Amino acid sequence: MEPVYSSLTDRATELCKQLDNDASPAQHRIVVALAGPPGSGKSTIAAQVVQRLNATSTIPFAVIVPMDGFHLPPSTLDALPNKPEAYARRGASWTFDEKGVLKLINELSKSRFAIPDVIIAPAFDHAAKDPVGDGITIGLEAIFVLLEGNYLLLDEEPWNQVRGLVDDTWFVDVDPELARTRIAKRHIEAGIETTWDTAVRRAESKDLLNGVEIRRKLVKPTVVIESVEE
Repeated sequence: MEPVYSSLTDRATELCKQLDNDASPAQHRIVVALAGPPGSGKSTIAAQVVQRLNATSTIPFAVIVPMDGFHLPPSTLDALPNKPEAYARRGASWTFDEKGVLKLINELSKSRFAIPDVIIAPAFDHAAKDPVGDGITIGLEAIFVLLEGNYLLLDEEPWNQVRGLVDDTWFVDVDPELARTRIAKRHIEAGIETTWDTAVRRAESKDLLNGVEIRRKLVKPTVVIESVEE
């Protein structure tokens, strides 16, 4: 994956060169959307790109904003008419706070051409399996914001509005067999499942189904990356 990390870091660097270039209106921040199915390695790619960008500066200027913080909390799932299905399929596009996602991305989009301000975004507590409302702070120094999430390029309302609100769109794909193995390992390591068979069944009944939807309803991205095993 080293060539992928390197090429995306170079691309991000070139995007940042658009800032303060006497254009009118002047742009102060770059926002990029990175999407892909579960098990594609989005989080690893995002972390590598941001880490490499920040290594070039004495002041960290790049930040990752995962969409995990927009999972609907149990209190909301409990109120849904299809509560059992909502819990069983938690992680599907309709189990996210779509309005909250678009509100944040609109705010970030506007901040590209305005005087920078601190923006607060939710995070996700993986131990508690619940969102944390004020978990991420996007400070004045954050001139490169990398949004990361499964559905950021989903061709379905309201997700399909994202492409028009960001500077660049990246999509990472993965062979479903590799994704199945990665996800099952993740379930066991997290203690969600205790045997390989149950971990695989969980991956197939949730994560891989979401991956099918993501590929089938994909808004055409600017960059497509293929995730492979290291």
